[in-house]
Amino acid sequence: MSAPAAVAVRTKPRITGLTTRLITVPLRRSWGVEAPENHVIVTEIHTDDGGAGHGFSWTPTIGPQAAKALLDYDIAPFVTGLPANPETVWDALWKRLHEAGGGGLTTIAMAGVDLALWDLQASRAHTSVTGLLGQRQASAEVYGSGVNLHYTLEELVAQTERWVAAGHQAVKIKVGKPDIREDAERVAAVRSVLGPDRKLMIDANQRWDLPTTLKALDVLAGFGLEWLEEPIRADDLWAYRRLRKHSPVPIALGENLHTIYRFRDFIEAEAVDIIQPNIIRVGGITPFRRIVELARTNSIRVMPHLLPELSGQLALTLAEPTLVEDVEEASFEQLGILAGPSPVRFSNSRVTLTNQPGLGFRFADAR
Repeated sequence: MSAPAAVAVRTKPRITGLTTRLITVPLRRSWGVEAPENHVIVTEIHTDDGGAGHGFSWTPTIGPQAAKALLDYDIAPFVTGLPANPETVWDALWKRLHEAGGGGLTTIAMAGVDLALWDLQASRAHTSVTGLLGQRQASAEVYGSGVNLHYTLEELVAQTERWVAAGHQAVKIKVGKPDIREDAERVAAVRSVLGPDRKLMIDANQRWDLPTTLKALDVLAGFGLEWLEEPIRADDLWAYRRLRKHSPVPIALGENLHTIYRFRDFIEAEAVDIIQPNIIRVGGITPFRRIVELARTNSIRVMPHLLPELSGQLALTLAEPTLVEDVEEASFEQLGILAGPSPVRFSNSRVTLTNQPGLGFRFADAR
């Protein structure tokens, strides 16, 4: 009897290289003197079968050169030779970089690898990343958002009127003026434009401490707020646990939490109602999905933070409907840094796919 024929084992393509380039682009509407521009670190991964995956890392202010250096000098040599599987690469890379910090610049840099690998995997399957992960929503609601604390009252009202004219049923503004009476005046003016039925959220961007937050809520809670976002330093779990016990308004946070462990800590401490992971800051799609499942098992709502062209794609994979944040005139398409069409379309305050393969991001040459 002849020996059985050898069965060919199909192996995963292996990474042969990672390249990066930095794009710095001025914002069309400045986010203030501390954030007049955004930084995108474009990433491209190549594999031994000729494949290529395209991704990016991002930061509005701190560390674009540092994130690029991590990618070039620490991450690229480590991932070269690994199978091009996003989840196994992410876990190995997180362990490798942990000495430099479990989150922050390390996870921001890691996102560039993770996104590129998911782009590669979906492109190989001739589908979008949304399709690869499983699309559960045909569209998602978009809310108007603005980094507008430095706006005059007249400018803030005009922005709100633009959001209403665009059909937004929910908007978010910044608070945190030195005098809470000025915050109250601005929130009242925005509520007047919105009317009673549209959702209004406020974001204090860590400007307050616990006593100040409680005093502010005494003044602002009466305006029918959907949530109060990150009023206290994001590291202060003790304060958030106490705040949520006394707040008449749901508490949202997460843009400055970088690992699933920190999200777990806040959820288990019953310190948060809504989590807002930023897909880049947590390290990419792989950890974002894990954080979402953690939230679901604890009945916590998920509202992804910023980057609507990326967040919009992932929002369509979530089991429960969510809101996608769209800061006025700050999408990659509006900033003019895409070399091709956007992977998503915004219309009538909804986001839908344009059905491009992979993640659909191709960035223009640096300007």
